[in-house]
Amino acid sequence: QVQLVESGGGLAQAGGSLRLSCVSSGRLFRMEHAAWFRQAPGKEREFVAGINENAALISYAESVEDRFTISRDNDRNTVYLQLDSLKLEDTAIYYCATSVTGSWRNPNAWNNWGQGTQVTVSS
Repeated sequence: QVQLVESGGGLAQAGGSLRLSCVSSGRLFRMEHAAWFRQAPGKEREFVAGINENAALISYAESVEDRFTISRDNDRNTVYLQLDSLKLEDTAIYYCATSVTGSWRNPNAWNNWGQGTQVTVSS
């Protein structure tokens, strides 16, 4: 099985920044797509950002497109999410996921999931 471990979450004030990391144990990471999802209390898990295996294709949710940046380092088996200009509504558990080709915005299309890292934004 593939293990994904997220880190970098924590507390931030509105307008601040955090950088999330997700490390994969999978041997085929460099051949997989990767994504970040988030889930706030009382809400369904939602797509945040996705990146294909060579970073030639990137997609963001409209709510974060101008504020977050997804990237990856295949030599480190790691995908990152830079969160800038944080808003209160960004508070959620952030999950990383990897898979072969699928429908990015559909959580059910992803095969591998981490346990999540909490991001809390306060005013």
